[in-house]
Amino acid sequence: MPFKDHAQELRFQHLTHQLRCPMCQNETLADSNAPIARDLRNQIFQMMQQGKSDEEIKQYLVARYSGFVLYDPPLTARTWLLWFGPLLILLAGAGVVLVAIRRRGRAGSTTITETPTDNGDDW
Repeated sequence: MPFKDHAQELRFQHLTHQLRCPMCQNETLADSNAPIARDLRNQIFQMMQQGKSDEEIKQYLVARYSGFVLYDPPLTARTWLLWFGPLLILLAGAGVVLVAIRRRGRAGSTTITETPTDNGDDW
């Protein structure tokens, strides 16, 4: 693509790395070889030539393809579980392990251990 200068090329690369290919599940627009990714890269380039800001380009793509197109979705009420879910699962697992360890510790200390009396009748 015929960029005006190196700064515009870097901006384009940065933008295409922030956006996800709608067809590919886990690839950025920069990495994808899908036809729709190629079309979106061309569209981003044209929008940059028209003087649109990065936010305007992102808003246009989100309006058209939903928030899925953002590779790192923003923290909103709809995405808080996506951001904090793994941490909550980890904390819940640590809590379960801690409770299990405490129960075992209490069960071991409350059992009465009887010492066998040796009356010599073993033989």
